[in-house]
Amino acid sequence: MSSLNGLNHGWIHELARAESSPEAEALFQLNHASAPHQAVEESTVDYLTDLRAFFQEYVRIFNSQSEAGKKYSEIKVFNLTQGAADFMLYRNGIKLIVANTTHGIIQFSYDKHMIAGASAPELSIPQGEELLAQLGAFGSVHWMYRSERVESEQVAKHFFGEFTRITREQKRTKPNQKVLLEQIKALLQEQGMDL
Repeated sequence: MSSLNGLNHGWIHELARAESSPEAEALFQLNHASAPHQAVEESTVDYLTDLRAFFQEYVRIFNSQSEAGKKYSEIKVFNLTQGAADFMLYRNGIKLIVANTTHGIIQFSYDKHMIAGASAPELSIPQGEELLAQLGAFGSVHWMYRSERVESEQVAKHFFGEFTRITREQKRTKPNQKVLLEQIKALLQEQGMDL
């Protein structure tokens, strides 16, 4: 049995108003007509808020590991001004933007932030992905990723893991190190071993 705390009881208040004031019933019916559109809008903000909370927790834990002696670039979370709950992650010149781009769509898109005059290694970033709202039974809203229903925690884990891998600084090998590695590899192969 689920907890009753935190449930939205606004609809009961609307029913009670309609019951005590029959002329209010017509108003209730007008509001009810826009319910699917409104349900998607509310679900979008709620889903984005949940995603942001998961991302913030993952970022907090991930960044705390850097302080434990494993120095690497930290991830930062920023608000975006486009939508009520839009946000982005940033690390090593790459952004993951999570935004409500249009009604019923939450988009995950990557962008490179290049500093003028800096030469950066050619880095391949994935194409954007989308979550689509789908109306379910009794006016419920479900979020779909590649035709599968997904929960916000699953989505946050997937995109956080992908973002950390994409933004990991590549260790650059010096030319003399590369020659040395090739020599070691050749010696191992002579001994019947592979590197």
